[in-house]
Amino acid sequence: MHPFVVYEHPLNERMRNLLRLEFLFRQAQHCQSGTTAWDSRLFIVTLLDILAILSRSDLKTELIKELERHLSTLGRLNESPDVDQQQLATILKHLEQLRGALHGTNGPLGQDLRNSEFLNGVRQRSTIPGGTCDFDLPAYHCWLNRPADTRREIQQAWLDSLRLTRQAVELLLKLVRNTAGPSHEVATAGGFQRNLDADLPFQLIRVAIDSALPYYAEISGGKHRFTIRFLNPNEGGRPQQATGDVPFRLSCCAL
Repeated sequence: MHPFVVYEHPLNERMRNLLRLEFLFRQAQHCQSGTTAWDSRLFIVTLLDILAILSRSDLKTELIKELERHLSTLGRLNESPDVDQQQLATILKHLEQLRGALHGTNGPLGQDLRNSEFLNGVRQRSTIPGGTCDFDLPAYHCWLNRPADTRREIQQAWLDSLRLTRQAVELLLKLVRNTAGPSHEVATAGGFQRNLDADLPFQLIRVAIDSALPYYAEISGGKHRFTIRFLNPNEGGRPQQATGDVPFRLSCCAL
């Protein structure tokens, strides 16, 4: 049995930010396991991307609002006999703890790291192609040549300062993804379209395709409808839409 490749499409800006942050936190954690200077370089680039997202808007307020929305929505399931009340209580407690912890933080998320002269120096030079070369940033070159354990300890401290953000992102995405089980669908001649119920708070479209199939899913749309095209990648030219029917699994996640 072949594994499935999952493609996701966010249906609002808040979900886009959550998915990007999840990806970046995972990449940072992967880099953290490495020991070379190149691992640390990619870690810094990833950390700066995280800080850039956190600086675009008051993401702390957005996360708190989303946690509160989930608390309200899931709290209404307390009376439902079809719900595992013990598991629900655990989730509600976790949501409440994260909301309280985020409320208790001072200032915007990641502000201490954005005030770092060292990180700001790297960020400013990163806008120039090759701008973090050794001769451009001798202080950075010096830091990269420190022992691996020293660099990893510093990197872990930076990650730990964003721990609440990562936990909130991961919990919110887990809850959204778990709201819908996959249905088995077929894209006729590589195309599929569906309308969404405007009265339901759809957040995310998930498409899973057998990895043995030579296609990838291109998803577009918004809160009212979405379209999926299955394309055959062509590194030397334009990708071509599948001409035959393509089976896939579809999850429309609403919470």
